[in-house]
Amino acid sequence: MEDKNREPFVLVSVFKDDAKPEQITNAAPALSLIIDEWHNSGKMIWSGSFDDNKTAMSIIEATKPEAEDFYAKYDNVTKPFLNTYMYQWDAMPLLSLLGVKQTQPSTQVASEEPPMQVTPEQQ
Repeated sequence: MEDKNREPFVLVSVFKDDAKPEQITNAAPALSLIIDEWHNSGKMIWSGSFDDNKTAMSIIEATKPEAEDFYAKYDNVTKPFLNTYMYQWDAMPLLSLLGVKQTQPSTQVASEEPPMQVTPEQQ
């Protein structure tokens, strides 16, 4: 598929209260394979966990069918120990605002004042 049809999708994962360490260990090889296949096909994924040590978020760039396929595989492997949710980027208002801000051309007029500079005394 063409890159212009790709959109960002957000995958949120939360450990279930009854998650067992052996479930996670058993799923690790299959989960690694899913992510490796994604990377090896040239697709992007950014992931990170939150401070609560229960929740993580990943952002993928894909067509809708690719995102749905990725989610189905991921959810199937992790459903014994994770609750997972996938949203199209626009479905998450804060992320949508950040995405729009980064992609919209600036309409600001250049300031006539020079930029602020830090003097050695201020450092």
